[in-house]
Amino acid sequence: MSNLNKQAGNISEKPGISSPEITNISAINQIKNKRRQQPTSEELINGILEGNRTSLSRAITLIESTNPDHFEKANEVVQGCLAQANKSVRIGITGVPGVGKSTFIEAFGKHLTQLGKKVAVLAVDPSSSLSHGSILGDKTRMEELVKDENAFIRPSASGETLGGVARKTRETIILCEAAGFDTIIIETVGVGQSETAVHSMVDFFLLLKISGAGDELQGIKRGIMEMADAIVINKADGDNIKKANQAKVDFNRAMHLFPPKKSNWQPKVTTCSSITKEGISEIWNTISDYFEMTKKNGFFQEKRHEQNQFWIMETINEQLKSNFYNQPEIISLLEQNKKAVQNNEISPFAAASELLKLYFNKGAKAQSDKGSK
Repeated sequence: MSNLNKQAGNISEKPGISSPEITNISAINQIKNKRRQQPTSEELINGILEGNRTSLSRAITLIESTNPDHFEKANEVVQGCLAQANKSVRIGITGVPGVGKSTFIEAFGKHLTQLGKKVAVLAVDPSSSLSHGSILGDKTRMEELVKDENAFIRPSASGETLGGVARKTRETIILCEAAGFDTIIIETVGVGQSETAVHSMVDFFLLLKISGAGDELQGIKRGIMEMADAIVINKADGDNIKKANQAKVDFNRAMHLFPPKKSNWQPKVTTCSSITKEGISEIWNTISDYFEMTKKNGFFQEKRHEQNQFWIMETINEQLKSNFYNQPEIISLLEQNKKAVQNNEISPFAAASELLKLYFNKGAKAQSDKGSK
């Protein structure tokens, strides 16, 4: 026997000795079976209306699912919660990566829960364009808020949605409102032209900035500035206070260059520190003033109506796109046409036209077959 085999024999387990059974096998099987059982739409709705967070989380997972089999059930849940929705205020928070969105939201959220508010945070994490994965680390960054019984944090992957708004964020808002949360905060991935998607589902749009980033005036994105109802210069603490105050002056000047808002609200610029909590209460006071004014002049409800109409069209576009790409014949022809386009055998426009023609002919045939029955 070699030295290696001798060593292996010395450290191997002696026959006849088995690991003690420390877990009840039947209990494990019960847990597995329970996890496999999917609650009905009615059970999910009842759980959400009772404020059950497990039901809320499972329902959100259901509406985020891309499985076509889940679509109808998800719609039933959303429809069942609709009567108890629309009783919250919705706040969108955006800013470039590194501006301190998560830290700010934790400080802001804790302030709201201390005031007796029930806060739901819908944090959208960027998805990799290569692996399509997402870290979903917002709960880790909001250590205090995640333990607050009056707060609910739901991180979601942005997927392919431009602007960092999760595909089903709009429906998730409805579920959270039905579960009793009166303040909904939506954290987006970052600043971009398609942040209009966030603006189209919130009542108040807050833009976080930091001083010394070189964009006080020259690098300002006009579109995002025009949408903002308030600009907050974050990280106004320590040696950075002077710079933050100067940035506040610069942004105030810039805001006066924009045309008046339809709401008649004059956007406010302020500073805060998410670490020392300085300025956090003033931000909530500003938001409260906005809601008081817009509810009084009717703009709040008018905006909600416009958003509902917008989301009708968005949902139609989304469903058409999803239906198109899930047709087996389309999938097959699409791959053929991609190769043909790459080989310069057909133009991209002709290839697209051929695919759309097949799709519409299939739809017309399905309608004809349905009518003949």
